[in-house]
Amino acid sequence: MKMKKLLLLVLSAFSISASAAYPDKPITLVVPVPPGGILDAVARMITPEMSKILGQPIVVENKTGAGGNIAATAVAKSAPDGYTLLLGYSMFHVGNPSMYANLAWDPIRDFAPVSMLVVSPHVLAVNPSVPVNSLQELVSYAKANPGKLNYATSGNGSVPHIGVELFKQQNQLNITHVPYRGAGPAMLDVIAGNVQMTVATPPSLMQFVQQGKMKALAVAAKKRIPQMPDVPTSAEAGFPGFELEAWIGILAPAGTPPAIVATLNDAARTTLNNPQVKAALEKSGVELRYMNPTQFDATIRKDIQYWSKVIKTANITVD
Repeated sequence: MKMKKLLLLVLSAFSISASAAYPDKPITLVVPVPPGGILDAVARMITPEMSKILGQPIVVENKTGAGGNIAATAVAKSAPDGYTLLLGYSMFHVGNPSMYANLAWDPIRDFAPVSMLVVSPHVLAVNPSVPVNSLQELVSYAKANPGKLNYATSGNGSVPHIGVELFKQQNQLNITHVPYRGAGPAMLDVIAGNVQMTVATPPSLMQFVQQGKMKALAVAAKKRIPQMPDVPTSAEAGFPGFELEAWIGILAPAGTPPAIVATLNDAARTTLNNPQVKAALEKSGVELRYMNPTQFDATIRKDIQYWSKVIKTANITVD
């Protein structure tokens, strides 16, 4: 018994010592998508400042494939020492467990939340030929013309896909999903009138709305966005239950010492308070929404419960 207590004391002292020295080598931030998208952009906006604060380089590694599962698996199985982190994306982290039959990782068991960073709002827009000018009119038109409307998204199982399925469930609508390989092709077909509507992030469709090639009906978020100040929120448009905000945050492997998680969280919070970083992030179309590990963990658990019901009701699967 004495030997067991002594061993626990030694291990505890070693953990405290390791945490106190952290970090003493470069950190890898694994991004589950290719360069060019909003996740990669957020990673490259925050890592220079976080590197300065931590005193060690943070290397961005794009580990793509399988809807984010390759990256999540790699980080989940890495050493819980704070040197391999995941830039988590809500629909991968809370959606994939309901859309994939056999995952090699668990969103709760295998990860330690570090910090939520930003959320990305989504906008519902239609081709100008659709005879509606508000969300209320869209719902009325869809009910009067069941099966006539199609909606384009960036892919099966994407945030827009699941978001529109939520909207359909809430309003008993018959609208057909048309998935594309990315937001770009989806936007082009909506502009051409081949598909009548879409839901996407502001950077994906803002220019087309400004050019009159699309009509933005609502922002599915808690508040209006600076880039499109005249577009009402879904609540203002009469649909308070329709919110679609994808979060981006930092996750560490489960078992990472609390002191290391706290160090990383402090660095993330300080980075988000940096005026230059804040301005760059907001310009990209995301909204800063810092959360500490406890708040982030509670949000993840709540989101898993909420979105799993939407996904299962819509029978969305990707494998």
